[in-house]
Amino acid sequence: MTSAAGPGEDADRRNVSDAAGVVVLGACAVWALITATVHGGRPEGVLLAVLAVAAGYAAGRICGALLPVAALCAAASAGVGLAVAAPRLSPGPEIIAPLGHAGGTAAVLTLSTGAVCCAAWAARTPAKRLALRVPAAGIVATAAVLGSVGGCVASAAVLLASLAAGRMRGHRTAGFAGLALAAALSTGLPWAIGGKTLPEGLSVALEGQLTRHRIDLWHDALHMAHHDAALGVGPGRFGELSATATRTLLSDGKPHSAPLQQAAEQGVVGVILLAAAFCWMLYTLWRSPRPTPVVLTAGAALTALAAIASVGNALSFTTVSVGAGLLAGLATARPLTDGSPLQETTARPTGDRSAP
Repeated sequence: MTSAAGPGEDADRRNVSDAAGVVVLGACAVWALITATVHGGRPEGVLLAVLAVAAGYAAGRICGALLPVAALCAAASAGVGLAVAAPRLSPGPEIIAPLGHAGGTAAVLTLSTGAVCCAAWAARTPAKRLALRVPAAGIVATAAVLGSVGGCVASAAVLLASLAAGRMRGHRTAGFAGLALAAALSTGLPWAIGGKTLPEGLSVALEGQLTRHRIDLWHDALHMAHHDAALGVGPGRFGELSATATRTLLSDGKPHSAPLQQAAEQGVVGVILLAAAFCWMLYTLWRSPRPTPVVLTAGAALTALAAIASVGNALSFTTVSVGAGLLAGLATARPLTDGSPLQETTARPTGDRSAP
């Protein structure tokens, strides 16, 4: 027995999701301007990131509607090509590893894996789906060859999550709840380490992987957040106020943790808005008419990106912001042609209560 959702209901869902995105992204931009005005900060980086996400999302919705499979493959190919040809992603000083540009490379490879896995689920035949999973495994191998440990682990996790998503067609809500929980746990890690709330043995083990320098940056960010929890120190001012960053010969002026950077530079509201932007992406995927495996795969890639950004500077690169918005747009676009599987809103088992 099936239930049908007409085009009017589908349009209503899209209108709600799009309106929520406009409100959240607009609030991020406005709050950056407010905190910059109060403390004399530099909001250009935040404004550029907001614009990049919005542009990527809009482009994804358009391209995904016209070429539901090919657009995803093209996005994945572009991401891998960029990571291989220009691993630094942007001009600037060559920061000493494991900081620097490693987080950006890992994020691009992770999003590329998510895109090609989404393409596999959007393909019409099992043979095409299997063929498209081969490049996904190739991206994992490429990350290993490039020496991107984070990219290799995150890409492998996205590939495995995509395979598992095929068994969750009737449990979309449970899948997204699990992704939200995973994001919350990974985001809380730098807070716990920076605030010295973890057991000593575990802290020492993690310090060996994360480096003392990175953890010192996190301590500085928490100190700034405690000093002015309401407004922070202002966008773009962490580098000039952090003792750890100022005594480093080559520093990018970032605390290498997106949530801690928001807390330090834009206060509690900045952290809430960053979380709201991520939740909006999961929300729009959850309400999407695309098949559950497609949207869950995209959600897994964005969750992996959140984990990378919580312990690195991935979101400092415009390429990553565009890629995140592009993947979300591609995975939520309703194809105008019949080149993808039948939409779940057309025929969904009554036991699937995954989307309204």
